[in-house]
Amino acid sequence: MSLPTAATLAFAMDHARARDAVQAPADFPALEAQLLELDRRVVMVESAAPDRATYLRRPDLGRRLSGDSRARLERQARKPWDLAIVVGDGLSSQALEHAPGLIASLAPALERDGLALAPLVLARQARVALGDEVCRTLRARMVLVLIGERPGLTSPDSLGAYLTFDPQPGQTDAGRNCVSNIRPAGLPPAAAAKRLAWLIREARRLGLTGVALKDDSDLDALERPSPTSPPHR
Repeated sequence: MSLPTAATLAFAMDHARARDAVQAPADFPALEAQLLELDRRVVMVESAAPDRATYLRRPDLGRRLSGDSRARLERQARKPWDLAIVVGDGLSSQALEHAPGLIASLAPALERDGLALAPLVLARQARVALGDEVCRTLRARMVLVLIGERPGLTSPDSLGAYLTFDPQPGQTDAGRNCVSNIRPAGLPPAAAAKRLAWLIREARRLGLTGVALKDDSDLDALERPSPTSPPHR
């Protein structure tokens, strides 16, 4: 049984968009300009993968900084930081368009809580674990990696956020908290910022992330009394 022509064409279009999201280079200069408008310091780095083709064939190289990038970050490590935020292209360049809005909501909230934020790190040819080396090089307590997720047929622009406290060499995903599908048609960036702010505060308080840190941000919001409601007695 064959598919109707309209469904076949729609599938082909979705597949092409997903493939383009993986292959297309991210516009890092435009992203840097947007973040500078938010009055954020920015450091550009690259992984050890020299180009996109190598990055896709060799995931291990996307988890390590290039030598020049490591030296660039070492110059920013004059003091310890509470949090390093890394924005990486990952497997979807389109997803990075959601990062400035998320950071615009998240960073000021964290600074009001007294967190010292390292300069924003923009990472080309990046995998999630690249953030671990960034964190250690900057002498940060924890790292938040905002990265393009593997595209689905209907979601080529999904941004993922991975929070890790004190990452060590060989860090596994069991030590990370993930907030995924950040995009207007999924979890809007402003809502993702609130969830991430909650996780970061708890990670700082408890000194851990991963399976031991349960995301109860929705429950916490429900239990907090509104300004017009009487306090619980």
